Amino acid sequence: MSDTQKVYTPSTPLPPARTGLLTAFEPGTRTLEKGFQIAPQFRPIPVDIVFEKDVAVQLRDGVTIYVDVFRPAGSEKVPVIVAWSPYGKGQGTSVSVMGVFGLVGLNNNVVSGLAKFEAPDPAYWCANGYAICNPDIRGCVDSEGNSVLWDRQDGRDCHDLINWLAEQSWCSGNVGMSGTSYLAVSQWFTAAEQPAALKAINPWEGVSDVYRDLVLRGGMPDLAFAGLLQNGSFFGKNNKEDILAEAARYPLMNELWENKIPEFERINVPAYIVASYSNTLHTAGTFRGWRRIASHDKWLRIHNTQEWPDYYDEANVEDLRRFFDRYLKGQANDWESTPRVRYAVHDFEGGDQVNVAAEEFPPQGAVSTRFYLDGRSRMLTSDAPAADVAVSYGVANNPNAVSFITRFDQVTELVGYPKAHLWVEAKGADDMDLFVLVQKLDAYGTPLQQFTTPNHSAMIHDLTDHGATILRYKGSDGRLRVSARHLDKALSSVDVPAHSFDRVEKLAPGEIVDVEIDLLPLGIKFYPGEQLRFVISSRNLMGTMMPGIAEYTGANSGEHVIHTGGEHASYLQLPVKLS
Repeated sequence: MSDTQKVYTPSTPLPPARTGLLTAFEPGTRTLEKGFQIAPQFRPIPVDIVFEKDVAVQLRDGVTIYVDVFRPAGSEKVPVIVAWSPYGKGQGTSVSVMGVFGLVGLNNNVVSGLAKFEAPDPAYWCANGYAICNPDIRGCVDSEGNSVLWDRQDGRDCHDLINWLAEQSWCSGNVGMSGTSYLAVSQWFTAAEQPAALKAINPWEGVSDVYRDLVLRGGMPDLAFAGLLQNGSFFGKNNKEDILAEAARYPLMNELWENKIPEFERINVPAYIVASYSNTLHTAGTFRGWRRIASHDKWLRIHNTQEWPDYYDEANVEDLRRFFDRYLKGQANDWESTPRVRYAVHDFEGGDQVNVAAEEFPPQGAVSTRFYLDGRSRMLTSDAPAADVAVSYGVANNPNAVSFITRFDQVTELVGYPKAHLWVEAKGADDMDLFVLVQKLDAYGTPLQQFTTPNHSAMIHDLTDHGATILRYKGSDGRLRVSARHLDKALSSVDVPAHSFDRVEKLAPGEIVDVEIDLLPLGIKFYPGEQLRFVISSRNLMGTMMPGIAEYTGANSGEHVIHTGGEHASYLQLPVKLS
């Protein structure tokens, strides 16, 4: 069983940088009066709020967790929104959270300081007739038990909390969930448990498969962010799951990793899902969740920035309230007329389109189109070259990459799922770690990029010249360890290949194999004369997803050979939508 496969390591207490003004364990109820301001840099609250602190909730296995509840003063029963994550419920005023806001260029006064990190702000929601529940989940801060990292255990525990909340005297019986990143992932797991009181979810960017999105993307043990998450977020008094040790012990898909994938087919509640193309941690998982959940009433909005500025944007908060007003309060507000999909199109030149309405994603009119690699001209062509031409690079050389370019002669949009189908060979090695990237170039061949946050300072330039991908969008990337090339036929589609990761198939000398590599979904516009460059490399083209963490280096040696044309017609498949 997966629980017996779990590895644990001792937790440590919450450090000072993660400690906020409300962190101390102080059970009790008090009223925060209108105008209350927890600290000068935060927004005052606009209404009286009842604050129930460190309320004990017992889970089905006897473990007790502690939650904070913020609710409007008065006797009216209200729905409640749950923010489930390991990030301490009192961290909203911590140096760490304030520092993150500063990094991306958000002023701390966009929130009241009562919100958990990446969570809905009680100041806004209580003023609009909702309660907010901030739990310290199993094993975190003062809560009992051993903590786990993105697991079906999260779903079972949150199911129990939701049942408890629905029975409280102040609650209308309707519960929703909202939040970004970890708070989004926990919603997949919780909704799959189908608690009766859960009426709507709002996953706002998050992984949906810990193996494929976080720990071993493309079959490569790129563990830097997993280590940051494990060692920088799960603070408590007992033990925490050691996902780094698990990845070393279980490098192939097994029951442990399968239990870190939600049962999408059991998710049937109304869902308002928010995604971006640019978050190399969250993008694939958010779109996967959108595709696979069983909910009939589901909406997708794809934005063009970074999750935190997008989540706290005033117009977006109001949009989310319309969704919750419909499904948690039962208001007939015509939410159902909202387009099922609203997507963004980047142009990297200040003319992005947002909220483009569609009934599906990819939108109607986006046609999967093959661009064949021509090794002789280094162009991407509409027809497969007749001659079989190989191009190669030594992984220890400079350059350790090859690229191919096409120029557009009319306005062209790419909106949907790209993939690469490559014929490859290794010389002097029995495996290959391949990294691929689709870039936009201007008419003169200059790569175009785009900051995703309001902060465009010199420091952000330094941090993002190589790495910190969530802060600066450079294009759609993918990666694959060639020995992990076996496809899962049940999960794969024509547009989105999915690998089984349950076997290792090394390469024999002289063996040429075909591989399919999924790249992150994209929405990019090209104007006449502009170009697209497709890069294949043995090096990590994007660098790290966050600043300050170690970069993964591909496990490569020898020479990589990319075959093109003839019997080995490698191609890049792109979703072309002509304007």
